[in-house]
Amino acid sequence: MAGTLTIPTKASPFPFAALGISASIGKAALVFDETAPTTSLVLNGSTITDEDEIVQALAKEGGLAGDSAKTPSYFALAKNLRTITAHPELVAALDSLDDYLAFRTFLVGHSITSADWIVWGTLKGNIKVLGLLKNNQHPHLLRWFTYFDTLKETQGAIAELASAKASKVRSNKTAAGFALGLPDAIDGQVVTRFPPEPSGYLHIGHTKAAILNQYFAKMYHGKLIIRFDDTNPSKERTEFEETILEDLKLLNIHGDVVTHTSDHFQTLYDLAVKLIEAGKAYTDDTIQDDMREERKNGIASKHRDDSVADNLKHFDEMKAGTEEGLRWCLRAKMSVDDPNKALRDPVIYRCNLLPHHRTGDKWKIYPTYDFACPVVDSIEGVTHALRTNEYRDRNPQYQWMIDALSLRKVNIWDFSRLNFIYTLLSKRKLHNFVDKGLVRGWDDPRFPTVRGIRRRGMTVEALTQFMLSQGPSQSVVSMEWDSIWTLNKKLIDPIAPRHWSIVTKNSVPVIIKGGPTTPEFKVLPKHKKNAEIGEKKTVYSSSIIIEQEDAQSFEGQEEITLMDWGNAFVRSKTVNDAGIVTSIEMDLNLEGDFRKTKKKITWLSQSTQETPLIPVTLLDYDYLITKKKLEETDDVADFTTPVTEFREAAVADANVNDLNRGDIIQFERKGYYIYDGEVDGVKEFILIPDGRAASIASKAATPAATPAPAAVPKSEPSVTKMYAMESIYGKDLAYDAGTKMYKMETVYDS
Repeated sequence: MAGTLTIPTKASPFPFAALGISASIGKAALVFDETAPTTSLVLNGSTITDEDEIVQALAKEGGLAGDSAKTPSYFALAKNLRTITAHPELVAALDSLDDYLAFRTFLVGHSITSADWIVWGTLKGNIKVLGLLKNNQHPHLLRWFTYFDTLKETQGAIAELASAKASKVRSNKTAAGFALGLPDAIDGQVVTRFPPEPSGYLHIGHTKAAILNQYFAKMYHGKLIIRFDDTNPSKERTEFEETILEDLKLLNIHGDVVTHTSDHFQTLYDLAVKLIEAGKAYTDDTIQDDMREERKNGIASKHRDDSVADNLKHFDEMKAGTEEGLRWCLRAKMSVDDPNKALRDPVIYRCNLLPHHRTGDKWKIYPTYDFACPVVDSIEGVTHALRTNEYRDRNPQYQWMIDALSLRKVNIWDFSRLNFIYTLLSKRKLHNFVDKGLVRGWDDPRFPTVRGIRRRGMTVEALTQFMLSQGPSQSVVSMEWDSIWTLNKKLIDPIAPRHWSIVTKNSVPVIIKGGPTTPEFKVLPKHKKNAEIGEKKTVYSSSIIIEQEDAQSFEGQEEITLMDWGNAFVRSKTVNDAGIVTSIEMDLNLEGDFRKTKKKITWLSQSTQETPLIPVTLLDYDYLITKKKLEETDDVADFTTPVTEFREAAVADANVNDLNRGDIIQFERKGYYIYDGEVDGVKEFILIPDGRAASIASKAATPAATPAPAAVPKSEPSVTKMYAMESIYGKDLAYDAGTKMYKMETVYDS
């Protein structure tokens, strides 16, 4: 990044123009610091604190269209708008802008310039202006304003600001950490790598590494290598390589090149021989359990000082996959008793007779990750190896391999592993859920795989922002899910079309007196705050349905608001013996003031052949396990949630027929949903958690209603296994409180 933009979270007026243009051009790392005295941009060795100058500098750095003679006038207008307080003057200024934009897309020329950003930022920070724009009296200005307001980069920056404010962070450690950059990084020469093992699907823990590697590669205009660490034929298959590449595509991560560790098997073998010949590696046939104990206790292997000739002979047997060779492994000769047990002569080659999915039967020996990773990193030109700090004890081991083989140095940059509560990331344990049919596959919305969380409604933007917000943190903690889902909601809310649905069970028919005699249609915006989302058709008739829960809440003669229609009086309500409302009659009152009603409800016109409602299923899910963090000794079966899927039949407005699988919407007053496709002709919608406590709480942990205690006959003493004890106050103790309250008989003497 060329610079760093620091913004105080409590700045007033807030520098939205600087925020917006910075996010748009991506030339400055963004830092939110509530202790910063003022907004400042550090760029090319200079520090700028005036917002107008910051916007101009970033526009120049980002290569925006050249400014014209008109540009200074818009900066002057922006400065004037910040000081106007009189309503007529403000309206006049907006009228002028609206007229000017009637036949123009941008303020200057035919593309975005600094003039657009400075004016947009000024309007964005003025509450009075925002209120006036909502009145729809300035359609051209509103169209222009909405364009900049809903840009993906703008929304992302505003969401990051909201997250910073909500967390009351002293400094956005993401941006601050990244602004410092990678050690010894040279622009245009940085090479990072993401090395997944092709033995399963990527999960949310992998996404942090993948996103960080791509982030730094782009930051330094370098290269990202996607390398498959295919050194274990027992687990790996070609199909997993394909699915991992698909998962990365879902995350908008694209490597500059795809490689395999197996591309370097011959080189790795030659280097292993070199280690043996240099006396830095030896073959060992110690039984695995005994080797583990020897390493634990700092005891040297009986083969540690074998001759080079013997070691080469045994390694040849291993390479041939003979019966004799299968008894042996190759160990690096690092240390017997180093306090760091990762350095106690680790195994670097093992035999495996299974055919490799790429090399077939050519090889019978395979390098371990600890040996292959540093070697291939160096060979492929990786400059910075990003590793989770669970490997920190192995970092000296990594460097030992590089030094012992006289290979090019590689910088290690480590970060904390990402863990979430109620979440399993172990491939073995996740396999168990698939094999037992507790989920429908690796893309099940209950799974923490990339496919699962994307299918649940998690956006790439939210994932990316959240992972970057963790930055170079070294803390290993199990995180709550609220932060990431809250961030996701902030990103989807401005662009999610609004629809209505009514739960089928016990839905209530309502007769609207004063309603249309035949169904009428009205075109409404899909999103009242974002006209660009499009329009929908709403059907109005004198026969509608509403939710049972709403019907139960109505009082006699109460005035309520039918959303997108108007007010109505509840004139009658029929209730059956079970307490279920079966029908309602209302009088339409379009002259009523919706601001004076307490209840605003959604509704749908009764389904007819001409105006059918669409059957849908609303799905919600629980966590797969009931314990926040499983210990190593815990049996997953003991903590498996009994019921994790909840289905509810409903009907929705016919506009949902226009949706494509993966589209995100909001069913108003219900929540955000992602359309998952049709099953047996019924459209299925999955509820997207919004970060609020109710949406992310474990449903299995919700206590059941406590039954009322049974009455205990007072004539029977309670049964206890405790020893008997006399009352310390004696028997038949009377106490006169001397109260002036009237006397009342005890309710227990009746």
